Amino acid sequence: MPIEIKELNIKINLADSGGGNTTEGSDDANEAQEKLIETVVEKVLEIIRSKDER
Repeated sequence: MPIEIKELNIKINLADSGGGNTTEGSDDANEAQEKLIETVVEKVLEIIRSKDER
C-alpha cells in the first residue's frame, strides 16, 4: 500500500557567529539535529506500523 505525503514542512535555523570557527556550538547543534532526525524517523515508522495494523 503506497503512502502519500500531502504536506511536508521543514524549518531550519542557522546561526552564523560572524567569522570564528566554534566547534563547541556546532557539536551541540549536530547532536540536537541528530536527535531530531531520530525522533522524526521513529514517528514516521510508528505511523507506518499503525497503518499496517489496520
